[in-house]
Amino acid sequence: MDVALLASVFVVSACGLVYELAAGALASYLLGDSVLQFSTVIGAYLFAMGIGSYLSRFFERQLPAHFLRIELLVALVGGALPALLFIANAWFPGAFRFLLYALVLLVGTLVGLEIPLVMRILKRNVALKDLVSQVLTFDYLGALAVSLAFPLVLVPQLGLVRTGLLFGLMNAAVALWALWLFRHELRQFKAHALACFATLGALAGGMAAADHITTWAEDKMYQDRVVFASTSPYQRIVVTNAPGEGRVGYRLFLNGNLQFAQRDEYRYHEALVHPVMAAFSASGAAPKRVAVLGGGDGMAVREILKYPGVEQVTLVELDPAMTTLFTQQPVLAQLNGASLSSPKVRVINTDAFSWLEQSTETFDVIVVDFPDPTNFSIGKLYTNAFYGLLDKHLSASGYAVIQTTSPLVARKSFWTVVHTMESVGLTATPYHAHVPSFGEWGYVIASRRPYRLPTTLPAGLRFLNPQSLPLLFDFPQDMDRVPTEVNRLSNQVLVTTYEAEWGKVGR
Repeated sequence: MDVALLASVFVVSACGLVYELAAGALASYLLGDSVLQFSTVIGAYLFAMGIGSYLSRFFERQLPAHFLRIELLVALVGGALPALLFIANAWFPGAFRFLLYALVLLVGTLVGLEIPLVMRILKRNVALKDLVSQVLTFDYLGALAVSLAFPLVLVPQLGLVRTGLLFGLMNAAVALWALWLFRHELRQFKAHALACFATLGALAGGMAAADHITTWAEDKMYQDRVVFASTSPYQRIVVTNAPGEGRVGYRLFLNGNLQFAQRDEYRYHEALVHPVMAAFSASGAAPKRVAVLGGGDGMAVREILKYPGVEQVTLVELDPAMTTLFTQQPVLAQLNGASLSSPKVRVINTDAFSWLEQSTETFDVIVVDFPDPTNFSIGKLYTNAFYGLLDKHLSASGYAVIQTTSPLVARKSFWTVVHTMESVGLTATPYHAHVPSFGEWGYVIASRRPYRLPTTLPAGLRFLNPQSLPLLFDFPQDMDRVPTEVNRLSNQVLVTTYEAEWGKVGR
């Protein structure tokens, strides 16, 4: 019995942490404030565990029965937590934040109740010094196991909804185990048995319907039909489609953030690629070696391949699920002109920061197309350390270009990137373009020499021409430069600035 109860501590700890991580991930995904949401969810959960531990003192009799009932409640509430949050966001978005913290506090309180109850039950047979060390050991081991498995195995293979339900089933299995262990002590054995099997049945039914729940909720959230959805170890990838004349067509979302819309992505990608590619060509030699960091959808590569002098394009994309999707899905490969299947293209699936540290290659043009700095993991790719590495991989007359959020909505964030780039000795040339799906969007060119506008552009472009190109470099008063700090690995000011500025949108 002692070993069984200690094993239950491991499961309880693991399940509680999974529910907490799932809640934090969903809050970041649906609300966008990743750093704030994870921090407050963790804090609320630990606070609630403290409340639960305090309340456990009021449970004096029938401890095994209380443990079993609490375990079933944790199984139901915690297991259903991701699904409930998805549904709430679809139908009652205004109540999402309230429900999030209400569920986190409830699950934390229940988990906080369980472990003291287990210790009091075990106290019958185990000395106090051994009891404390054993319970805490199993508690922390459970947390370690799940903290590794959650991002690497569970979410990529099962998704958030099914992961929550799976651990709900594990809690229900612990309750069933406790039912057997304490069968002689339970006064209402049949009622407890019925509750166990009803809980297992409800969670198993949820597992069977998990994909339908996720798809239905995301259809409501994105407003268009979801045609592809996948969870990789790095992000949630969703592709939607709204067919018909005048509609947006296919759209790509990463972690709930729009990356492109078929209707106007050409504006974004032409503005990203051609000002630097054409400027390098104007110097008398066509760019031969080009690198794209990020941009696993292949759209930037499509624009680069419009220059026949290009000999090799190296695409460095962290997530292999992205490059596989936009290579193998015919409709999406059609959008990027099958660029990722070109013999000129070399795909490397790795972290761009690490790759720049290890590689010795130099390039005529480097296109940096990372997501916006919504968290510290992405924020490191906008630091002076990263731009120092970028400088080492530019040829003497080369150009790099970085997509740099909106200079209108996130004005300080935009100029933080410019200032950070200049801090490592690069010449920064900012510009912007209007992309209807995003609004006013910004870019920055980095080079060791002053940037000069090209006088010619490739034929067949839909947005840019030599007459309109100079207008991109003119900043009106409400987007002009403002004082900012340098974004460093040690401060990551850009992440907090970005969250503060974009957090005002819609308020």
